Amino acid sequence: MRSRTISTSASARWALLLVATACLAGCAAKDGVLRGRVVALADGDTLTVLEGKTRHRIRLTGIDAPERRQPFSKRSTEHLATLVFEREVEVHWTKQDHYGRILGKVLVTDPACAGSRCPKIDVNLRQLEGGYAWWYRQYAREQPEADRATYEEAERRSREARRGLWEQPEPTPPWEWRRDERRSRSRKKAAPERRAPSEGAATSAQ
Repeated sequence: MRSRTISTSASARWALLLVATACLAGCAAKDGVLRGRVVALADGDTLTVLEGKTRHRIRLTGIDAPERRQPFSKRSTEHLATLVFEREVEVHWTKQDHYGRILGKVLVTDPACAGSRCPKIDVNLRQLEGGYAWWYRQYAREQPEADRATYEEAERRSREARRGLWEQPEPTPPWEWRRDERRSRSRKKAAPERRAPSEGAATSAQ
């Protein structure tokens, strides 16, 4: 009886060890800090980081940059490139979106610093400060409270100074642009196709 109890306890400990090991492997992949080199940019708020041999698509949290077909999109992307392209970055993240992109805050060594101990800057915030993106207030609750206040203030100052995209009289926020694009596609799908009249119908109409 005792040997069976010992065997059962050993099995239980072994099972717990396996679960703990699996959890460590799985949980580490779910959130944390990702480090790698930026090898591509899609627009002013999405980039690709190469970590070892693995590529990760990163969506910068707390901001929303102009879409590709929107005014100022190219300048927003170019500004992001001056900060991170071909540079080593840290991505502090907590989850992925439904597109599989990692959502996070990107940190990079200040490009303007020439010293040996250069500080890291918040790339997402720099996009706001330069007027290259909107503060994504719809997802403000997902930001730490300190970031939320800092990002909102950065957008306000850029808007008042008419920096970047705020040079435009009434720039359209990307979320409104995407909404209008979806509505336009829906209307096109719903509209009945206009067919050319058949040869017989055309003849009888003459």
